[in-house]
Amino acid sequence: MRHEGRGVVIAFMLACHAGHEFESWFASGSAYEAQLKRGLVACPVCGSVKVGKAITSPAVARKDRAAPSAPALAPVPASGDAASSPAGQAAAMFGERERQLRQMIRALRKHVADNSDYVGRRFPEEALQMHQGEIEHRSIWGEASAEEAKALADEGVEVHALPILPDDHN
Repeated sequence: MRHEGRGVVIAFMLACHAGHEFESWFASGSAYEAQLKRGLVACPVCGSVKVGKAITSPAVARKDRAAPSAPALAPVPASGDAASSPAGQAAAMFGERERQLRQMIRALRKHVADNSDYVGRRFPEEALQMHQGEIEHRSIWGEASAEEAKALADEGVEVHALPILPDDHN
């Protein structure tokens, strides 16, 4: 298999101890083993580093069919709904620093959810009303389009996008 000028790579089907299956690409079998031993191969769904090769059926070359080309990484849709992408979801292999960052993002989202009122699609309206003093100020969270968030920022309303992890299914 070739991948964008990087030479030959091997794609392994992997599975974590929780049964989540995913594909990951490596420069060689020994590169896979080395990364696995260092705890650098993690499940993109649950973050577990208890990962091993999944049982797969072998690909058999046939002369009557063209060789399959390597899949291109699909960009994550702007809506944040990677599952709606027809080409699938881009995947990454995380090291310890990235796993810690993912934990911090989850902790931030949990803190916001636990300590503020969820107002859903009413977020832009309520945030503007609070900013203008029409309703009592309180911590809220909800949904806003990029255009709505920009309009709020242009009005001087301090709003922040909450980071979303692909496996959070918000």
